[in-house]
Amino acid sequence: MRAKLPAAEGFVDRDGVKIFYEVYGDGPETMVFLPPWSIVHSRVYKAQIPYFSERCRCITFDPRGNGRSDRPQDASAYTLANFIADVLAVMDATEAGEAILVGLSLAGVHICAIAAYHPERVKAAVLAGTAATIGPSYPHMVPQHFLAKRTSFEGWEKYNRDYWLSNYPDFAAHFVSHIHSEPHSTKQFEDGVEWAAETTGDILVKTVEARAFAPPFDVSEEMYRKIRCPMLLIHGDDDKIQPYARGQLVAELTGGELFTIPGGGHNVLARFPAKCNELINEFLDRKLGIPAPGKGRSKPAVRTKKALYLSSPIGLGHGRRDIAITRELRKLHPDLQVDWLAQDPVTRLLDAYGERVHPLSARLASESRHIELESGEHDLNAFQAIRRMDEVLIANFMIFQDAVDEGNYDLVIADEAWDIDHYWHEHPELKKAKLAWFTDFVGYVPMPANGAHEAMLATDYNAEMIGHIERHPNVRDRAIFVGSPEDIVPLTFGRDLPEMRDWIPKHFDFSGYVIGEHPDAFGSRQELRQSLGYLPGERVCIVTVGGSGVGTHLIRRILDSYPMARARIPELRMILVTGPRIDPRALSAPAGVEVRAFVPNLDRHLAACDLALVQGGLTTCMELTAAGTPFLYFPLKNHFEQNFHVAHRLDRYGAGRRMEFATTTPDMIAEAMVAALKSPVRPQPVEADGAARAARMLAELL
Repeated sequence: MRAKLPAAEGFVDRDGVKIFYEVYGDGPETMVFLPPWSIVHSRVYKAQIPYFSERCRCITFDPRGNGRSDRPQDASAYTLANFIADVLAVMDATEAGEAILVGLSLAGVHICAIAAYHPERVKAAVLAGTAATIGPSYPHMVPQHFLAKRTSFEGWEKYNRDYWLSNYPDFAAHFVSHIHSEPHSTKQFEDGVEWAAETTGDILVKTVEARAFAPPFDVSEEMYRKIRCPMLLIHGDDDKIQPYARGQLVAELTGGELFTIPGGGHNVLARFPAKCNELINEFLDRKLGIPAPGKGRSKPAVRTKKALYLSSPIGLGHGRRDIAITRELRKLHPDLQVDWLAQDPVTRLLDAYGERVHPLSARLASESRHIELESGEHDLNAFQAIRRMDEVLIANFMIFQDAVDEGNYDLVIADEAWDIDHYWHEHPELKKAKLAWFTDFVGYVPMPANGAHEAMLATDYNAEMIGHIERHPNVRDRAIFVGSPEDIVPLTFGRDLPEMRDWIPKHFDFSGYVIGEHPDAFGSRQELRQSLGYLPGERVCIVTVGGSGVGTHLIRRILDSYPMARARIPELRMILVTGPRIDPRALSAPAGVEVRAFVPNLDRHLAACDLALVQGGLTTCMELTAAGTPFLYFPLKNHFEQNFHVAHRLDRYGAGRRMEFATTTPDMIAEAMVAALKSPVRPQPVEADGAARAARMLAELL
């Protein structure tokens, strides 16, 4: 899912070649993101556009030869002069006037030419991994190497005209692997290969052949010396596509600022987006007086303690437990101001409890929406969905950074806010407050049916996480596992990585389980049922699938089972809670089923009912376990957390009956409901003080 959609789009026609562009935002300043070589297109800037378009008008376009732009068949169409003319044409069509130009790789040459010969169009420039018409080049990228006749194509021998025409996909994979040469770059590699597949070897051959056409202007050192606008160059010192020395030379000749990414490869904007975005922020502020939101705010001399709380929007269970922790924390720090950076549906829960939602929450890209788009029929590969949420997560991290700058917080409390934990560990210098990290599972687990590739990816992600924490143990001021050591699954993090049960206790404290309110606080079950309007003698069944829209298929199957269950249990009363992101009107519930969209005090209903049918989210299942309520749970196919972490914990407590959606028919559900009501299983008790224990751990940081 895109973190942000364009406000406008269109085509520019230059000599019969259509160039596709998009416009994002409507700020007073304009930023134009120039595409690099035609092996990729404008999506290469997906980590920058959603954020910078919040305060600038941002323009992107696809290069001729890729994306939605045309692919002319004549090599002369791909000359340097034509690429530069495309930039100016797009700027004219979008009324860009004078703009801040941003470019990766070959786009750096285009920007320098425009800055030298059309200085009125360039207010400032940002070059990442820049190419250049001067300075050293790698020997495998010279014309002689490209045109050589070969019988073998190993390594950089693949940078060859004949090979591109015969086996372009293999060359593309090779080239992209060297663009992203840094460890743990699997997602960036996948993106690059996908974008490369949108063009052909024949087209790329033409782009190289076009370099034989001399441009109608000087591209020697003198061109670079003409440049007067502010320049920021970001270059990895392990760039395998454009030598680092090129960036150094361009910076020297233009008077630009050079920031080096140690160990960085070619596309640092994608691999280290948080750091690069912050560098661009600081550059725009320092050189153009364009501050990021929250920058430069004065800090009051005397003030109350402040915490910024981030609660995962994937389901409402996180919100309920986070509110419970906050209640306990306020007992220890009555004057503590808590602001919530949160998304729908968590914001609905926070509103119901009178909590303060930070106004920047409105700018967050929807993680719930992304998860919904990734799901199939009761099927969600949670690991892959999180990987593919990278654009959303970097956009939201940058908004979080703005919120921290603006609010001057003493403590950030992050309940599975994966972006905060990842980027602060990747760049500890970006950390701006104490961090308390909450999670109820540690470690991605590949689904066995998905083979060796997913196993490799999960291992790689786990290895990166372990490396981050062991290199920078002080980024997390407190790491809290919501549960006990026994709740850790008896698995490894992957090949050649530690056992989870050995590693996790060394890096986490344990709060015990945290639920919104422990059923012990609800009073007697009879009084609770009466307060909720449950009648004596009726058997109440609650159906709930969490706060996202993923559970629609499960709901429909359960509804199909209702007439059969009611026939066997005449006193059955079924209450369906769809959640805030599923429209009850779209379900066609049979007569007799009560349908509610959102129930803020759902935990009380779960404690009072006789049976629950749920999807398999941890918090809901543990609320039912704590209440001793019988329940059937249907883990999502390919959802590693529900199938491994949650299932292990429920087995330990002896709670719930696991059902497999794919093989369970409506009549089987009805039979299981009857069995659960006739012979309820009483699970092991759940600790009641988890929220208080977690709050005491947080209080120590204040």
